[in-house]
Amino acid sequence: MRRLDLEFQPQRSSALAWSLLALAGAVVAVLVLLQQDLQSEQVDLEARVHSLELKLGRRPATAAPQSSAASREQAEQLAQMRSVSQQLQRPWEQLFAMLEAMPQEDVALLTITPDARKGQVRIAAEGRDLEAMLQYHKRLERSAELRDVSLLSHEVVMGQPEHPVRFNLTATWETGHARP
Repeated sequence: MRRLDLEFQPQRSSALAWSLLALAGAVVAVLVLLQQDLQSEQVDLEARVHSLELKLGRRPATAAPQSSAASREQAEQLAQMRSVSQQLQRPWEQLFAMLEAMPQEDVALLTITPDARKGQVRIAAEGRDLEAMLQYHKRLERSAELRDVSLLSHEVVMGQPEHPVRFNLTATWETGHARP
């Protein structure tokens, strides 16, 4: 029996294809060399600018030129420090005082989890019944410090004789006229 040849794409490699591949490789090599030359020229120019600034007294002598990676790392560290500083400068006492001053005859706060970075606060509480939960939700909506108060979940605790309601709320925590 005769052997079957099932080649769906026959091999066609012409001299033109190989020459185009060689030309593309040469262009890439030239571009890489050009890029390296430009980088070394940039480093030389930055060093000259630095020395001229030192002569003119515009830059302190202790400041050394930083590479782009070092300056990026420094910028990231600065952004992290600003974020931590903003979180520490939040008016925590104002939030806690508002929550403590709110009437809570039928509601007990279980946890308060503020997220200063997102500007949100999550409240877990237990109410005497569904009506107490809804009233507490309305009081939080009317407060000056919180916006967009949302009920995340609620559960009637059947294991206890009075059947209290455990619920979770989230709200946007505003300071002054704008969100942080």
